[in-house]
Amino acid sequence: MENGKTENGDSQPPPQWKDKVVELLYWRDVKTSGVVFGASLSLLLSLTLCSIVSVSSYIGLALLSVTICFRIYKGILQAIQKSDEGHPFKLYLDQDVALSEGTVHKYSDCVLARFNTTVTELRRLFLVEDLVDSLKFAVLMWILTYVGALFNGLTLFILGLVGMFSCPIVYEKYKVQIDHYVGMASKQVKDIIAISKTPPIKEWFCR
Repeated sequence: MENGKTENGDSQPPPQWKDKVVELLYWRDVKTSGVVFGASLSLLLSLTLCSIVSVSSYIGLALLSVTICFRIYKGILQAIQKSDEGHPFKLYLDQDVALSEGTVHKYSDCVLARFNTTVTELRRLFLVEDLVDSLKFAVLMWILTYVGALFNGLTLFILGLVGMFSCPIVYEKYKVQIDHYVGMASKQVKDIIAISKTPPIKEWFCR
């Protein structure tokens, strides 16, 4: 298998990207994970109090304040020391931040493949190709109506973020116990699905 491609030829993100995400969520580097988690949580909490325009403006002003003050400080320091170190952000200004055409094509192909798969699956569910799968999807939609009544989108994002940074480390610590109970629940669900797919019940549904 080539790097970034599946056996079917679909583009996938490079393994290094996935490894970095895993290290981040499993808190391999506590400092980095803490900074990312704290910044993301602060951003989402800010959006619950202010509009996205206000939050974006405040973040931009904060960054500009830091960079402008640092630029002026370094300029004064160079004038006093009579040094010629150049622009303090020259290292970052010289870096190429433009996306290559190959990178854009790779990720756009990946997104397109996922989009087509999703559309095909939704068509299968809504047009009831498999009755049991469509019923399960209907139950999921029914549950989500209650979830939507209790939480708004930002609250779900906050809960999702906390879950992303807490569930992996909890699972890693209690893997044996969790696998045991998940296996028991999975067996029960499979038994129920198997019963629902028996010929008499399927014939009753299809009448």
